[in-house]
Amino acid sequence: MSETPVANTISYDEFKKIDIRIARIKTVEPHPNADKLYIVKLDLGPEGEKQSCAGLRPYYKPEELVGKKVAVVFNLAPAKMRGEISETMMLAGQEGDVVAILTPEKDLAPGSKVY
Repeated sequence: MSETPVANTISYDEFKKIDIRIARIKTVEPHPNADKLYIVKLDLGPEGEKQSCAGLRPYYKPEELVGKKVAVVFNLAPAKMRGEISETMMLAGQEGDVVAILTPEKDLAPGSKVY
């Protein structure tokens, strides 16, 4: 077990409130008012479509993202980011200058729940 203290811990009951789903990236366009953001349209299968403003421009070209399946926070409250609505958050990891979106190991359908 790690001896490193973890800041801002949450209970299991709080974690259960986070609805993580698999989405397929449909389109990726540069955000007109932000150099580091893309406007990403996501297909969530039976759950419909959502839009995300993602800070991935320094790390990915649009063609590297379109068609990929990614993990997203499905039940995030919508927020306006530089004039565009962001309805969900794509999950990614970062180590130094390397950023990687989280993708499923196997082919899961859009809308599948992540546990």
